[in-house]
Amino acid sequence: SLLTEVLEAVVSTQSTGTEEQFHDLGNRSDGYSGADIGIVVRDALMQPVRKVQQATHFKKVSGPSRDDPNVTRYDYLSPCSPGDTGAMEMSWMNINGDDLLEPKVDMNDMLRSLTNCRPTVGQDDLKQHVQFTQDFGQEG
Repeated sequence: SLLTEVLEAVVSTQSTGTEEQFHDLGNRSDGYSGADIGIVVRDALMQPVRKVQQATHFKKVSGPSRDDPNVTRYDYLSPCSPGDTGAMEMSWMNINGDDLLEPKVDMNDMLRSLTNCRPTVGQDDLKQHVQFTQDFGQEG
């Protein structure tokens, strides 16, 4: 499906997930237009931002340095649950932007966005479009 292709081409660089999960998302997006899928993807890409903004606790994590990806930093801060080992109570407003490591988009983010962003084109509209194309061709 279109969502599967978009996810594999664009989102896979920003997210975690298996090929099987991407195909499952594609199957769940049946009936979504290209514009609808664009909305779902943009919403999913915003989920890590929402996690950071809503977090009450952060912990130190490691990740590639932004200055040199071959160097690992061990002092980034990333949102976490209050019960996580090393969790520190703080707001994202108290963290220097260079020290924040935002989470990657995960499959739960994609599913949440797919649930929140419903298709704008109904099945009846799609059937009418298919019938029109059969009757008159693509150009009308």
